[in-house]
Amino acid sequence: MTHATPHWTVDNHFAQLGADFSSPVQPTPLKNPKLIHANAELGARLGLSKADLHSDQWRAILAGNAPLPGGAPVAAIYGGHQFGHWAGQLGDGRAILLGQLRAPDGQSWDLQLKGAGMTPYSRFADGRAVIRSSVREYLAGEALHHLGIPTTRALSLITADDEIHRETFERAAVICRVAPSHVRFGNFEWFYSQNQPAQLRALADYVIHHFYPELTNAPDRYHDWLRQVSARSARLIAHWQAVGFCHGVMNTDNMSILGLTLDYGPYGFMDAFDAAHICNHSDHNGRYAWHQQPGIGHWNCARLVQACSALLSDEPPQQVQRAQAILDHYAEVYSATMRALWLAKFGLRGDGAEDDAATEVMNGFLTLMQQNHADFTLSFRALAQVSCAENSPAPRALSDHFFDSAALGVWLQSYQALLRAEGQDDAVRAQAMNRVNPRIVLRNYLAQQVIEDVEAGNSAALTRLLDALSTPYSDDPALDAFAQVPPPEAARISVSCSS
Repeated sequence: MTHATPHWTVDNHFAQLGADFSSPVQPTPLKNPKLIHANAELGARLGLSKADLHSDQWRAILAGNAPLPGGAPVAAIYGGHQFGHWAGQLGDGRAILLGQLRAPDGQSWDLQLKGAGMTPYSRFADGRAVIRSSVREYLAGEALHHLGIPTTRALSLITADDEIHRETFERAAVICRVAPSHVRFGNFEWFYSQNQPAQLRALADYVIHHFYPELTNAPDRYHDWLRQVSARSARLIAHWQAVGFCHGVMNTDNMSILGLTLDYGPYGFMDAFDAAHICNHSDHNGRYAWHQQPGIGHWNCARLVQACSALLSDEPPQQVQRAQAILDHYAEVYSATMRALWLAKFGLRGDGAEDDAATEVMNGFLTLMQQNHADFTLSFRALAQVSCAENSPAPRALSDHFFDSAALGVWLQSYQALLRAEGQDDAVRAQAMNRVNPRIVLRNYLAQQVIEDVEAGNSAALTRLLDALSTPYSDDPALDAFAQVPPPEAARISVSCSS
């Protein structure tokens, strides 16, 4: 088969770093690949039309059955701390970077196939992915993107006839992940662990040149870069907390150097609020529980800064001092971002004389939610319906989530008094709150319904859910089915690192 000259440009700047950073590898073809879904909106941003994405040529490229013209496929090497312990060499065990596609606006984007076969870093695994994990990652990227949270995304979802053995035999699938870069903390940790300062510095220069270009000629560029990475990570995790998102496996090799949500495995959005919620049933000690995520983000940044400490100074005492300042900045950024997000969720200003009162009211509501097992998403959404008028009752949309109506009533009086003290207008406040408190999030039971649909050869449920996730703040009654607490049978759903 011959093709016309490509109308796109492929950069291979990561591959050009050389053999110390990645290994050339070709995807392993799939049997009878079928395009289940193509992300037309993302494709357009990359300069690919719907016709491109649905063409035989691109279906073969996205399945790993044909090369990307001009591409130089590689798998990256990296290390990482997994569940708090150094794991040594890891690397792209089932991900293959085809190259960087240059979009019409000049930005380059990684096209990375996940599930495209074995690489030198597969560690005795098959390098494949199955439908359930691929569908979950495809959905998650879109869900967070439309919530305004930085994330990798997926361009396509392809299934095939190949059978993959996990707990049982499942059908193979592959997604094409898209991000400016998939470089992670673990890339730097690897060179630090191998005492290869030249490679570590080269990687830092590469990341700064391509993704932090404003720092390229800065006199203290490594310090400024690490400070920005830590700040981006802090803001990312604050936004996770604000929507009840749990990553599930916050290992350092799953932390993006760009502050993106990276590597979706056993993630989950909380249903009933529990500050100690664990979304990954493999996380037996709760290391990555919801309330632990901010501290783990700080710990992970400390591992990155430690790996890059020689870039900060030639003198060990100064390295320590400057590293601590960067980590202190993480804490400052997280606290400020989280405070602003919580105030917005409650529709409060929290300034001046009302600042302490706002803290007490917000903490009181979270305590009440935990005691009543109230739904995180829908409880916050319902707060917008509260009237600040004295002695106004709780709206039904709120009270339905609390079995202790007396405790809710006491709290509500404090909340309403604070709203009045701040001079809040109910209509204006409601509009603002509904812009930050989603009605629709990617609940596990919704994802499971789609997985079963795709496994049966039907993509209709996937399309419907993606459409709903694209408007998470909508009050459209047509989307009511996606804005419900999970049914009782959803309790059986669990996710682990194999998901």
